[in-house]
This record gives sequence, structure tokens and C-alpha cells, in this order.
Amino acid sequence: MGDLYPLLMQPAFDPRPWGTKDLSPIYPNYRFTENIGESWLTGDDCRVANGPLSGRSLANLTEQFGRQLIGEAPADASRFPLLLKFLFPNEKLSVQVHPDDETARAVGEPWGKTECWYVVDAQPGSQIALGLKRGVTLAQLENAIEQQTAEDVLNWINVYPGEMIYVAGGTVHTLGSGSIIVETQQQSATTYRLYDYGRPRELHLERGLAAVKEKVSSGKTIRPAPQELNSNYHERLISAPYFVVEKFSTNETQDLQTTLREDNRSSVQILVAVEGCAAVEVAGSPPTTFSKGDAVVIPASIGGFRVRPQWSVQFLKASVPGRILPEPEVEGIAD
Repeated sequence: MGDLYPLLMQPAFDPRPWGTKDLSPIYPNYRFTENIGESWLTGDDCRVANGPLSGRSLANLTEQFGRQLIGEAPADASRFPLLLKFLFPNEKLSVQVHPDDETARAVGEPWGKTECWYVVDAQPGSQIALGLKRGVTLAQLENAIEQQTAEDVLNWINVYPGEMIYVAGGTVHTLGSGSIIVETQQQSATTYRLYDYGRPRELHLERGLAAVKEKVSSGKTIRPAPQELNSNYHERLISAPYFVVEKFSTNETQDLQTTLREDNRSSVQILVAVEGCAAVEVAGSPPTTFSKGDAVVIPASIGGFRVRPQWSVQFLKASVPGRILPEPEVEGIAD
């Protein structure tokens, strides 16, 4: 394990015009004077908040520790593999698209940006747009952007707390207002804005339209019926080519590993608390306490670790699969 230990990350709050000053559902002790759209937890520039490595960025630590930190599963040993963040849309995001790997590499990017959204909370009527309506062509999308009617050709769906949504690279999408999302994605900041409701921000029409796919494998993941909210349970929310995300809701101690049994290859583990509080315990290190809104990065070289709830906790655990996984089974995009 060397000098590594469970790393409590300092949230990096990112102002966005579609955000909100009130992040109290997740961060009740913070006050903001500008609209915050995102809280970045494991970006390259996100910094450690605890222990001897306090103040160091994930990019810096990945450069120093390599696979001791990120594990055997990620393809690129030089880059922290996953970016997790909270999203707080108070207005609609821009209509946008992220490239898949092939499209990104064609313009000099190392990889694309496939992501997933876990819905922490959603007010009644909350919606997202995911892909184009069935039968809509790229030419029709381009025309709708020119006519400022891009929203009309998108596939809008209602979202509810506890759902997981897969957003494959190449999917046109946007978030409506009223939800709180935990996003897990490839470590990439490549976003092409196609339409932004007249906001004075740059659009990226040439590259964006080149990245759009008319048919995509995006949608709500199909999972077993949820268990009672107050029971102790663990479920896999999504298994996908770039990430695996699980959810734990428990008041009992959880003994976990950085190597998944079915994969037999190690991966960094990222824990994000969405309710309650817990301590991460590792032999030879002080406990690392994390609560709602916090993320803890578990270096792959640690092996076994324990999550001990302080009363009760709900947390997500994200990792990189150690084998090639297919895209997840989803509810297809409807008419």
C-alpha cells in the first residue's frame, strides 16, 4: 500500500448559469453567492482533504502512484479513470452531446465521454431529454437547431428518485430542472453544446453534429424491483464498459475489496455518500469519515477495507470493470 490510504476528497463547486445557490439537500453547511451547477468529486484537479496527502490533486497522485492508486483494470495507467460529480439543475442544461471513443480520438482526444446518472432526488414532473425522437434524422436536428426548436425533436422522459440512466457517447441529451444527480463518467471534459436557449455561451455545432448518433443504446437501466428503503441492501445499479456502480443502504458494517471476485483485477473504488454518515477503516490508517455529499477514493493497492455506518448510510460505489462488459440492458428510447 505504501503511502496511500483512503482519500477524502474536497468538493470543487462549479458555477453554471443553470445551477442554484441552494445546495442544502446535499451540502447543508455551505452557502453560495452564485449559481452552482456541479460539485466535482474526482476530477483531475480535485484535491485530497485528509492526511499526509492533503492538498494534492488526483492527477498529481496518479502520476506518482500509477496503478497503486488506480489499479489493474483501467486501460491508461497515467490518468485517473472516472469523474464523479453531483449535478444541481435549477434550469435546463444546454442541449449537448459527448463523443464516443472513436469520435474523440479522431479529433485528438484520448477517449470519449460515456456517463451514467443516478437520480438522488427528483421533484414531481422532473424530466430529462435522452436521444432523438424515433425517426428524427441528423439533418432534422440541425434544422431544428437553426429554427431554435431543438427541444421539440428530443426524447423527453420523466425521472424518479433511485433510477439509473445510461448515457452512451453520441447521445444528444439535456437535464431539465428539479432533480439532483450523481454522474459517473469517463474522465473527460469534452462537451459539445448544440443549443443553449439564447444564453451567451459558445456553441460547438460542427464537432457536435459530427458526434451525434441517431440510434443509441441509452436509457434507464433495467433492474430488479427496489427493496424497502429502510432495509439493509446492496444492488448493482449498472454494469457498463467503462464503469460499474453499486448502491449500499445499510446500518451494518460492510467488508469490501478493491478486487472484484468475478473480474480478478483490481480497481480504485470511489465511494459517494448520498445519505447519512460512515467511516472507512483500513488496517494501519486512521478512520476516514465521510457524510452526505462527500467522496472517498480507495486506492486499489489497499485491498480489503471496511465501511462502518455511523447509525446508517446510503452510498454509491463506483469502479472500473476488470473485463470487457457489454452495454447495460436499458428501457429503450420511446417514440
